[in-house]
Amino acid sequence: MSGSNSSLPAVPANKFSAQGNADAPLTLTVHSLPEPGAAGDAQRRLVGRRKMLVILALCAAPVIASYFMYYVVRPEGRRNYGELITPSKALPDLVATGMDGKTMRLPDLRGQWLLVSVAGAECDAACEKHLYLQRQLRESLGRDKDRLDRLWLVIGNAPPRPELVPAFKDAYALRVDGAALAQWLAPAAGYKLTDHLYVVDPMGQWMLRFPAHVDGVKAKRDLERLMRASAGWDTAGRTAAALAPARASSSGAMPVAGTR
Repeated sequence: MSGSNSSLPAVPANKFSAQGNADAPLTLTVHSLPEPGAAGDAQRRLVGRRKMLVILALCAAPVIASYFMYYVVRPEGRRNYGELITPSKALPDLVATGMDGKTMRLPDLRGQWLLVSVAGAECDAACEKHLYLQRQLRESLGRDKDRLDRLWLVIGNAPPRPELVPAFKDAYALRVDGAALAQWLAPAAGYKLTDHLYVVDPMGQWMLRFPAHVDGVKAKRDLERLMRASAGWDTAGRTAAALAPARASSSGAMPVAGTR
């Protein structure tokens, strides 16, 4: 058109370029992500430990609650007969030998309540009384009897008398080192290790000791209260990891470990 200028207006040389060059391509700067440092690792470890402690607390809560109900609340209003062991003491990692020569570790007995006696294989009159009382106490629990196993911890290498075999039908007899055993179980002041019956809970903790010259009626009441207090978290039988039962037989072999 006449009198008009159809060309584009001139653009200053530095209009589109921060570098003073209008034809220079655009560039991007890429920064690498920061690598996790020691502080981040420590924080994750702390969170993990807290979660583990919460899980352990939840698992232990039923056991703690049952002990609290039994020893503190005591709804029946009477004092327990057996002596509470505080703190409780875990089954030691001792190798024990059955009367058939097979070996096992004591922690394999976890998963059941244990009523324990200690004596030499010759088994004097006091020992025989304990073996008889163990059987009677277990049977007296009725439907809860399958939650409790009888265990005779045998000190020494003498062979058991054949007439003792019937007394240990459906029970367990294990030879252990006496000195090592004394690092776990302990008698009351003025008594011997063989003078008591001991109670171990399903978690493998020695937690109760009956007095010497035990009164069977009073001991039964304690065991019944323990069964009631633990009914919410304890059931009969061990885990699959426990050894298969080896029952007493007419040949004189005695059981070493088992499940129900």
